[in-house]
Amino acid sequence: MTTLSKDNFFFFYDDCSNIKILPNSLEHAYLAIIENDLDSSKQIFKNLDSARSKWGYSFVSILEGYVEAFPTFFGIRNFLEIDLEFLLKNEKITFVEQVLGALDFLSAINQESYKFAARVMYENKLYTAALKYMEKSKNIYYNDPELHFMLAKYYIQSNNTKEANFYINECLRLLPGYYPALLIKQKFEENTI
Repeated sequence: MTTLSKDNFFFFYDDCSNIKILPNSLEHAYLAIIENDLDSSKQIFKNLDSARSKWGYSFVSILEGYVEAFPTFFGIRNFLEIDLEFLLKNEKITFVEQVLGALDFLSAINQESYKFAARVMYENKLYTAALKYMEKSKNIYYNDPELHFMLAKYYIQSNNTKEANFYINECLRLLPGYYPALLIKQKFEENTI
């Protein structure tokens, strides 16, 4: 089993050296993913009974390239971003590519799948990929105010105030009381962006 430290392992804590991972636990299943032991991970997930383990079983099959059990709408909503971030932080690039390659499939179950991937890419400063997945999300469900807010943030970050302003206005057209967008709109009006 991998030695847990903040230098070689990301498990959603700054320092993993004091984490206790019990055999056959969810944490053990995720550790097996990091160790490239998908068979063990899948077996652990299969033997557990929770929403997370059901998602994990589907998730590992995505990593393997063959889906045996379809993930649920809520499984995707609750765990896709977290697990994609987990893979990125642990530099499991081949697995990240498998997940990104499965987004068409996942978006047929949950239309927000591209948006979830875009948010992970954006937060990890992978801006080109973030925009790609935001655009794909926009093609599936244009009337998503959160997506327009994300696009506005992207264009603010890339110093394109015209596009940023357009997407803030689209966000507020769809959801006039969206507070984070109202704050950005106010900064536009004050010329502080």
